[in-house]
Amino acid sequence: MKTEFSLAQLADPDIAEADKILRACVHCGFCTATCPTYVLLGDELDSPRGRIYLIKEMLEKDRPPTKEVVKHIDRCLSCLACMTTCPSGVNYMHLVDQARVRIERDYRRPLTERLLRAVLALVLPQPALFRAGMILARLGRPLIGLLPTPKAAPASPTLLRRIKAMLTLAPGSLPAPGPAGGSVFPAIGERRGRVALLQGCAQQVLAPRINQAAINLLTRHGVEVVLVKDEQCCGALTHHLGRDAAALAFARANIAAWLAEAGRGGLDAILVTTSGCGTVIKDYGFMLREDRDFAAGAAKVSALAKDITEFVGGIDLRPALQLGDIVVAYHSACSLQHGQKIAQAPKELLSKNGFVVKDVPESHLCCGSAGTYNILQPDIANKLRDRKVANIAMVKPDMIAAGNIGCMVQIAGGTSVPVVHTIELLDWATGGPRPGLN
Repeated sequence: MKTEFSLAQLADPDIAEADKILRACVHCGFCTATCPTYVLLGDELDSPRGRIYLIKEMLEKDRPPTKEVVKHIDRCLSCLACMTTCPSGVNYMHLVDQARVRIERDYRRPLTERLLRAVLALVLPQPALFRAGMILARLGRPLIGLLPTPKAAPASPTLLRRIKAMLTLAPGSLPAPGPAGGSVFPAIGERRGRVALLQGCAQQVLAPRINQAAINLLTRHGVEVVLVKDEQCCGALTHHLGRDAAALAFARANIAAWLAEAGRGGLDAILVTTSGCGTVIKDYGFMLREDRDFAAGAAKVSALAKDITEFVGGIDLRPALQLGDIVVAYHSACSLQHGQKIAQAPKELLSKNGFVVKDVPESHLCCGSAGTYNILQPDIANKLRDRKVANIAMVKPDMIAAGNIGCMVQIAGGTSVPVVHTIELLDWATGGPRPGLN
């Protein structure tokens, strides 16, 4: 794609990166076939190629984003299926991230939307506030039926529609909190490694059982696990809301905390059980590439970061149970298969450890969770969820496995089949408890 940025514009490292990405695009349109919003809506501007044109126009002419541009960028799930499909290697992730930052900086949203986004950016990264918010939402769930439902979905969801989505997503009850930051779990028997385990934000409130399963499996196989005391939110949620300064502040704090821990006791890896977080942590090196104080540390952290299935794949697991009659539908989270290019390893781990693993039809399509997307764009998100659940039902599973808490909550909202984390099944197969739902 031909670009016409001025030399002054290209002096900005972000614009120079955008220019490089745009020039890689050859207009082939392969991305349209795997883009969830294009598949649903059939609008070229709701495809990666269409959005690339909008972003190019906005950046080249250095003009404030229009309402139309914002509408179509907001509808992007950042599922990154387009990057898996693209034959030219267009890094759409870095381009749309830059567009979101520009929108957040230069576009004035309606007051109610600004307030909602501010609340999400404040509450979701802080487990204590998020827990309080979930308790309040649980109390408000009886009001769902009283909220009006429009006959036809508007182009931009109303505040009431988004509040209804939030209340619907809130769980009926919350589990007890998991172990606190600063906890260390020694290896059982001979120590073969030492890792930090990301505690997460929403996950540690909604499903602390996931990290507990990871701790159980790792320590059982000789790996010491530490929950780093000063760790903060990974920054993914604020990053995708276009709040770059907040996301980078989280990243810097985590880099300092993890490198300090590595200096004290050594770390073989920083393990992540939420693939949406893992995708962003692995991108810290790029995000802080121009930061003289943190660039080297960010690159080191990105190299240390691994999805839990990446690390466990290198361990000689010891299956303890025969589970060959349990059919598992594996949902490949977008952030894992497209963002981190990890598609086969989780399925192979499950299969090798006694489960009958079934691929889900249209596995490349997003379930509609996408961080805060199922709150900000609930109508599109629900259509994607229903499509995903229907595809899962086709394989008649006993359980659904996924590697991302957002996907788990989203899918569970449309099915009665138990939805569990991949690591919970692997823990069970190697001597841990049968996965529960609290």
